[in-house]
Amino acid sequence: MSSAEELTVVHLMRHGEVHNPDGVLYGRASGYHLSELGRKMAERVAEHLADRDIRYVVASPLERAQETAEPVAAAHGLQVATDPRLIEAENRFAGKKFGVGDGALSQANWRLLVNPFKPSWGEPYVEQVVRMTAALAAARDAARGHEAVCVSHQLPIWTVRSYAERRRLWHDPRRRQCTLASLTTFTYRGDEIVSVGYSEPALDLVPAHLHAKP
Repeated sequence: MSSAEELTVVHLMRHGEVHNPDGVLYGRASGYHLSELGRKMAERVAEHLADRDIRYVVASPLERAQETAEPVAAAHGLQVATDPRLIEAENRFAGKKFGVGDGALSQANWRLLVNPFKPSWGEPYVEQVVRMTAALAAARDAARGHEAVCVSHQLPIWTVRSYAERRRLWHDPRRRQCTLASLTTFTYRGDEIVSVGYSEPALDLVPAHLHAKP
C-alpha cells in the first residue's frame, strides 16, 4: 500500500476527572492532578485500548493529561511524549469559580463576555484549531500505518473536531460531546482525515450530570 493510501488512527483522549474540591476554573494552572476516580477512568481506557496497535502516546504538559496518558502508554510498553500544542485553551477566568459575586461571571468580568464568537475571554477558536491540527498531524506522522493516542482537554478537542466535521467553531459549552476520558478518533488516509468517531469507554464511571448531551 502506498503512503498516500495508508491508514493511520489518532485517538484524541480527554483527561480523567480532576481533584478540584474548590470547584475553580483551573485552565492552564499547574498542580491539578487526577482524582482517584480520574485514575480509574484512565485505567479503564487503557484496558479498552490494550489490544489496539498503539505505537505513540503523547499528552498535554499539564499533570492531569500526563497522568491520564501513563496507563495507556504502560499497556503498550511506551513512554509518554509531551506536546505543548495539546494544552488546555487559555482562559482569562482561570483561578475563579464559575458564578456571580466574585466568580467568573461577576460584573467586573462582563467586559470579557462581549464576543462569544472569538471568544473574547480566552484563546481564539481559530488558534486552537491551528495548534491542535498540527499536534494531530505530528502524532499521525509518529505512528504512520498504526495508531496513536493524544491526551488533551475538552475545549481544544471539541474545537478541532468541529473544524474537521465542518461545523461552526462557536458553540454552547453544554452541548460539547466530549465526556471525561472519552475518545475522539480521527482516521487518516495518507495525510487526509477521512472519518471522525467518538466513544466513551469509561462512561459508567462518569457522574451522570457530566454525561455528554445528545
